[in-house]
Amino acid sequence: MACAAFLQAPGAAAALKPAELAIVINEDDPDSVAVGDYYRQRRDIPAANVVRVRIPGKPQRLTPAQFRLLKEEIDSKLGPHIQAVLMIWTTPYAVDCNSLTGAYTLGFDGAQCAKTCAAGQPSPYFNSKSARPFTDHALRPSMLLPISSVKEAKALIDRGVAAGFRTVPATAYYLATSEKARNTRAGFFPPPGRVPARRLTTKVMQADVLEGARDVMVYQTGMAQVAKLETLGFLPGALADHLTSLGGDLLGTSQMSSLRWLEAGATASYGTVSEPCNHWQKFPNPTVLLRRYLGGDSAIEAYWKSVAWPAQGLFIGEPLATPYRAR
Repeated sequence: MACAAFLQAPGAAAALKPAELAIVINEDDPDSVAVGDYYRQRRDIPAANVVRVRIPGKPQRLTPAQFRLLKEEIDSKLGPHIQAVLMIWTTPYAVDCNSLTGAYTLGFDGAQCAKTCAAGQPSPYFNSKSARPFTDHALRPSMLLPISSVKEAKALIDRGVAAGFRTVPATAYYLATSEKARNTRAGFFPPPGRVPARRLTTKVMQADVLEGARDVMVYQTGMAQVAKLETLGFLPGALADHLTSLGGDLLGTSQMSSLRWLEAGATASYGTVSEPCNHWQKFPNPTVLLRRYLGGDSAIEAYWKSVAWPAQGLFIGEPLATPYRAR
C-alpha cells in the first residue's frame, strides 16, 4: 500500500476529449492523408477539427521561418475549444534544435540552440492539474503520430482506442542501468509495490534490459540502445521511453529512435531531437507521469505534464489513450 499512497493523485478531472483535439494532415504526404482519415473515424474527431496543410519534400527539420508559417496556418484554423493538437506524419519532427512538438506548444526557443545543454525554459504545464491547457495556460500540448507504414500506424491507433475498456493487471518497470550518466531519473522512480485500485504493480530493477515481460504498461530506462524489445508484451495504452541524447531524432542512426518503442507495441513515447545533456528536467519524470496517467489523464496530458523543460523533447504516439479514465 506504500506505493499506492506515494502515487495518490488529486481528484482527476475528465481526460481530453476527441472534440477538444485537432488533427493536422499533410496533404503532400499520401500516408498522412490515409492515416489521418483513419484516425478521425476511429476517434470520432469532428470534421471541423481537421486541419490540412502542405509540407512538400518530407524535411526532417524545419527552419524557424518555415515553422512560423506552419504554426500560423494551423493556429488560424483552431477555435478556442481546441485544447491539444496531433500532427500525423513522421517528418518534419524538429525545428532547428527544438522538437516540433516543443516548438508548437511553447513557441520556438532559439536561445536553447545557442547551447543545447543549457537549462531549458520551464513549462507552465509541468505537473499541472489542468484538464483544459489552452483555456488555463494558453498552450496546446502537441504530439506527433509517426507513420513507419500505414499498417503500423493503424495498429498504433487501434491500441490507443483499445486502452481503457477494462482495467487489466499490469506492471510499470523502471530500470537503473550500467550507463550511469543516463540514470538521472532514478531518484524519481516510484517505490516498488502495488496500486490495488488500478491493478498495477511497480518494479524497480538494477538491470540493462527487461526481457520476456508480457504485462508492460510503463517501461522507463536509460540506455542509448534498448535490447530485447521483441520479447515484450506491451498492453494497450503502454508508455515507454529511454533517457538518451537523440531518441527523438526519429530517422537518425546514432542511437535508438523512439520509433522502436511504438514498433514494439507501446502506444506513446518521448525522445529529444538534439543533445540535451542528462538534465532530468528534459525527460519524463517517472513519478509525475505515472501519477497523472493513473489519475485518468490521457497519454498526451500525462506525458506533457511530466516534462519540466520540453523544448527539445518530441512527444509521439496516440494522444487519447486513457487506460485509467474516470468512469
